[in-house]
This record gives sequence, C-alpha cells and structure tokens, in this order.
Amino acid sequence: MKLKAVLMILLVAGQLFFLSCTSTPYHRDQADIHLQKGVALLQAGKHIGALGELLEAEKNAPDDPEIRYYLGIAYLGRGLKDQSMEQFQKAVSLKEDYSEAHNYIGVMQMDAGEWQPAIDSFDRALKNYLYPTPAFALYNSGVAYYNLQNYDMALSRFQRALSQDGVAAWQPQVELNIGRVYIQKANYGKAKEHLEKAVALNPSLFDAHFYLGETYLKLRDKAKAKKSFEQVIKLAPKSALGQKSREYLKTLP
Repeated sequence: MKLKAVLMILLVAGQLFFLSCTSTPYHRDQADIHLQKGVALLQAGKHIGALGELLEAEKNAPDDPEIRYYLGIAYLGRGLKDQSMEQFQKAVSLKEDYSEAHNYIGVMQMDAGEWQPAIDSFDRALKNYLYPTPAFALYNSGVAYYNLQNYDMALSRFQRALSQDGVAAWQPQVELNIGRVYIQKANYGKAKEHLEKAVALNPSLFDAHFYLGETYLKLRDKAKAKKSFEQVIKLAPKSALGQKSREYLKTLP
C-alpha cells in the first residue's frame, strides 16, 4: 500500500503579493481583481469559475508567478494534470524559489511514480528559508524516500516534519508513517509507540489500527492485535485492509 502524500493548497487570505509588472496600471488592477476572485472561488471549491477568473487574470499579467500557481491548482482541481504541471513549471521559471509550486510539482511527480524527481522538487522547495510551511515538503519527501525503500531518509524527513509549526492537524498521519518505517526496520517497539500515538490522536485512522494490529502480532500480543483488527473492520469494513483484518481474525482465538 502506497503512503499518501499531502497536497497543500495554499489559499492565501488577505492581500496577495505580486512580483511581476504589466504594461499599464489598469492591466495590473484588472489582474488583481480577477486573481482575488479566482482565489475566492478556489476556496469555495468552484474550480470551473476559478479557472475562468484566473485565465482573465493571466491575460492582464501573463508573467505573474502567483497567477500561474493558482492556475495550476485550478487545472488540477479539474483533473487536467498536463495543464496543471505546465502552469506550476511556469510559476517556478518566473520565481525560482517558489516553494509552494515546487511542492505541487513534486506531488504530481510522485503520483506518476517518479520518486527521485519528486524528491528533487521537494528539496528545491526546502531551499527557500522563507518557505512558511516546510512540513509539507518534508512529509512528502519522506513518502518518496519510503517508496524508494530508503527508510533512514524517510524517517529523517518524517521526524523533521513533526518539528515544524502547523503540523498538528495531520500529526496522526505522520506518526502512522513513522510507525510504518519502524516496521520496515523491524523495530517493533518503536513502531508500536508511534502507531499507538497515531490512533490516540485520530481514532478513525483505520490504517493505523491495521498496522498496529500487525505490530502487536510481532510482539506476541494477540489480544491487542485482535482488538486492532476488529477496529479496522468497524471503521472500514469494505476496504482492502478490512478484508485483510478479517483474514487475520480467522487465525486468532
């Protein structure tokens, strides 16, 4: 089972920062108006309307990296991956240290199974010391390293992600993946510690319950393993892990 990456949609509230210039103040004003409307529509999940506003913004300021970035998000929301990647790449060509765009490029590369190129993109995001949310790129690069079976680097990136501001909302997922790394390293005591923390922080995280159940089996605690697998079935009865949990329960007293 592949680890899940975190997609960060940075929908900035308040005044937006623009780097590029256009031919007249009128065009700049029009670009700003359409960009703000597009961002508001993205926040509301209305990707078609957002795309229309952002394309109007692009007409008035074609070299604005912010507009390209949000166009990438809008295209991605419509499932248009090629167009989305084109816009993110344009954004980083206009603004080399555009960490948010690099992070998106990396996530899309991971989605295509391009693990090393994805890591390179996340590393570019992390080079910017003013990147306000490095936890996203750290976590995502941990996922890529895990899929490359480089568990030491995966662990390092996940642990660094935990130390960043703003990680609390998705700490359970980070703890889950740290636990999975320790399972691969056959350190079941540490795996148990992090997986138990994951389910304590988010009891509905059924995959954490599943891997905790497998860890309990490795530690010869069949009673706790049984409870974990029963919880998986309760939370996600039709999932693949739910089926595997049923198979495990057939072998347990």
